[in-house]
Amino acid sequence: MRPSIIGLVLTLLLVLPARAQEPAAKPIFRLQEVMIPMRDGVHLQTVILTPVDQKGPLPILFRRTPYGVPAEPPKEMPPSTKELAQDGYVFVLQNLRGRFKSEGVFKLSSEVNLDDPKATNETTDAYDSIDWLVKNVPGNNGKVGMSGVSYDGLTTALTLLHPHPALKAISEQASPADQWMNDDDHHYGALRESYSFEYAVLEQADKNKNTHFDFETYDTYQWYLDLGPLSNINAKYLHGSVPYWNETVEHPDYDDFWKKEAWVRQLHASTVPNLNVAGFWDQEDPWGPWQIFRHSEEHDPDHTNFMVAGPWFHGQWKTAKADSIGIIPFGGHETAREFRENIEAPFFRYYLHSKGEKPRWQASTFQSGSNTWRTYAVWPPKEAQPTNLYLHSDGTLSFTAPLAVESAGAGQYREYVSDPASPVPYRQRPISPTYPGGDWRTWEVADQRFVDHRPDVLTFVSSTLDHDITVTGQLAAVLFASTSGTDSDFVVKLIDVYPENAQKADWDPEEGPKPGQFAQSLNGYELPIAMEVRRGRYLASYEQAHPLTPDEPVKWGIPLRDHDHVFVKGHRIMVQVQSTWFPLIDRNPQKFVPSIYQATAADFVKATQRVYCSPAMPSHIELPVVP
Repeated sequence: MRPSIIGLVLTLLLVLPARAQEPAAKPIFRLQEVMIPMRDGVHLQTVILTPVDQKGPLPILFRRTPYGVPAEPPKEMPPSTKELAQDGYVFVLQNLRGRFKSEGVFKLSSEVNLDDPKATNETTDAYDSIDWLVKNVPGNNGKVGMSGVSYDGLTTALTLLHPHPALKAISEQASPADQWMNDDDHHYGALRESYSFEYAVLEQADKNKNTHFDFETYDTYQWYLDLGPLSNINAKYLHGSVPYWNETVEHPDYDDFWKKEAWVRQLHASTVPNLNVAGFWDQEDPWGPWQIFRHSEEHDPDHTNFMVAGPWFHGQWKTAKADSIGIIPFGGHETAREFRENIEAPFFRYYLHSKGEKPRWQASTFQSGSNTWRTYAVWPPKEAQPTNLYLHSDGTLSFTAPLAVESAGAGQYREYVSDPASPVPYRQRPISPTYPGGDWRTWEVADQRFVDHRPDVLTFVSSTLDHDITVTGQLAAVLFASTSGTDSDFVVKLIDVYPENAQKADWDPEEGPKPGQFAQSLNGYELPIAMEVRRGRYLASYEQAHPLTPDEPVKWGIPLRDHDHVFVKGHRIMVQVQSTWFPLIDRNPQKFVPSIYQATAADFVKATQRVYCSPAMPSHIELPVVP
């Protein structure tokens, strides 16, 4: 959820330094700090920024954050806000309860209980704040919008459960929706170890600042490996001082604690016009916006529920241009500016200023591979055809199912040994701390050749494509696999392999590649398109962990989320399968224990993993192929 965006959540209101030898610029906003009362008597620190040149009533654009509010008004308009500000807004930024000067207790879980009239939460705090703002901010037109990325996106999205009548439009961007199922902290019950630990420390170690954990070693892969069992985090470092980490390790399964935290389970209609925004390579919250979109779609008679997705890391659509991610160019498009200019600003202009027109599409994406903006009347598009891409025992991929000859003898599967003592790194070492660190943002587009020849990573590759293959919609993997242990993880990665013999493109190094061109450094590049993990103990039930039967093949359904990508003619498609992804995902002991969080060093054992590729057990990737 979270602060790779510290630099992003505050861009709306950051004070930018004056350039050397230039006269100090005059503020473009008047700043007022107030303490807004909540229904339980707690007061929340809130900053109100009113344009100095305001000439008439303006709508309020409200953001609620745990990361801190500015003490001075900005003297220049940040690029991420320029397009919105041109229409005119009173900008309001508020610290959540228990953060910085805001009173109360800060909780990282997003439980909302609207049945208890005495309960307070982010939904009621937003309601009370909006009520105060429309009654007390001079020169507002009675209309309020909310927008935010990551945690600020969460506090925006939570208003959907009980919106104030003055709230006329929101844009939740990269909001989490269910922290156990597939957002920041877990993916289908597999703990995102490094991220969950480091973020809990960041936000709960000190209410008055954002705290970076002080690692003894720069390579956090080695630090987490030396740490040993997860219980050592509290035993050696936190000593029970961080509440959210304590709650995480006390609740390994999908129990009532996590179900209450999964606020989206209460959402079944589009209650406020909402522009959901997601990044296809969001390393923190790629799943939540799609779930919010789908739950709102259950009842949307007025068609006020919209979905936007692009080829972005977490919050990249708030950067100045977003004309590439890592070394992957977007064909000359400045996707962040284009999103704000053509989608975000017109959305709020229509609902808060009553100007322009309502979006005529349900979903809009920037399609990777083709590098083009697309709009869809419905998502997923009806023309997408479910198509299976099969894994074969000779290491190939094809759209042809395995033949009987492949099932003879050892040819029915491929195998490897998974060793928790030497787990597969999730990105190239050394692995820097999550915060602060720039390389965390782009690891999901990193060239996967760094693990291509490890003996504990299986690789399947297609022949060179003789035509474009467009996949638009939800992707999934279906593995038939076994383990010699009694618990196990399987990680599946769908990869776009660039041609090996690409010639250096003739492009200006300052302007970057032109459409259709790519740099020599992309020769043979293995670009991940979709990656996910499933934990074996939760195949039968998320609520109750069960051991696996050693060496017994079982079906593993592994959702790979929504995507819009073109595998271009001349490229190849690759699938990698592995059982560790460290320290992004905590190590599975591969021996069943009641709680992995209480496992001892002796519980971690090697296991032989088999992936089956026979007519009876055809492991495959499910692709929504557009003809």
